[in-house]
Amino acid sequence: MSIADVTSRIQQLQSQLAVMRPVQPAATSGAFATALDSALAGGATTGGTTAGQAVVDAASKYIGLPYVWGGTDPTKGMDCSGLVQTVYKQFGIDLPRVSADQARQGTPVASLAEAKPGDLIAWDRSNRNVGADHIAIYAGNGKMIEAPRTGLDIRLVDVPSEPTYIRRVLPNPDAPVAGGVGGVGGVVNASTAGARTAGTAQVGGVPYADLFNAAGARYGVSPTLLSAVAKQESGYRSDAVSHAGAQGLMQLMPATAKGLGVTNSMDPAQAVDGAARLLKDLLGRFGSTDLALAAYNAGPGAVMKYDGIPPYAETQNYVRKVMASAGMSA
Repeated sequence: MSIADVTSRIQQLQSQLAVMRPVQPAATSGAFATALDSALAGGATTGGTTAGQAVVDAASKYIGLPYVWGGTDPTKGMDCSGLVQTVYKQFGIDLPRVSADQARQGTPVASLAEAKPGDLIAWDRSNRNVGADHIAIYAGNGKMIEAPRTGLDIRLVDVPSEPTYIRRVLPNPDAPVAGGVGGVGGVVNASTAGARTAGTAQVGGVPYADLFNAAGARYGVSPTLLSAVAKQESGYRSDAVSHAGAQGLMQLMPATAKGLGVTNSMDPAQAVDGAARLLKDLLGRFGSTDLALAAYNAGPGAVMKYDGIPPYAETQNYVRKVMASAGMSA
């Protein structure tokens, strides 16, 4: 492989890691689909979402965005306190700019065991200032969303240790909300988004057509688009393995598959189901099919950085070929 090929595959790996969500494997029943809509952070949150989960969903849309010291721009990059301030502002909560002050807001929570999604968790790890010097948003289940440090992107990770501060700034994180925050963290070209969103017509005459049609109906993703992605990714080969380790019909990376609840990427049914959920997430975040495909290939952070399809030859060719195969104009 050339250096360009290696770089492109690294970008794809980063893309797929960026969209990981804490979803457990389950049968694709109606109840599971409803729960999944709340767990995945694509588009607006669904009815029945709690206030705390709505905050987590809003923060999740920035996963993959670069860390920028002192950054507060959700289209270019943010630091830890910039992320927290930006997310909570969307819910009408104005927090101070720096982590030390943010960690004094709201009411204290005694321990991580009592923390709820949407709570702030912070650490005092240096003598450079008084109070917290790093802050994150608790996502539940021992996970947090943070802007870590220079050289790393905003990410979903395990909480590394008992926080120094746990603060509840939401009046009631368990309160149900009818809808969440839409249009957050996604870059949408409004002039073309509508024209470049895939429909839901069924596909036929290709391998695994029944799987594409079923997953498309289940998640509201075009079966034709799913088929086109499979064709481009693996040539409809369920046993395909890339040099970077992507596996199966839809070429899911192992970490991505785990985050999507796919236990076997070589199983076409699981692979198509996982890819449909992944594409649903990306379509919700970016609002158009071409940008969702670019994010599938190069990563959400790259799409946000370039305010559109990144200037990578592989990504541009990928989007063009998949769109053409799906019968859509790029």
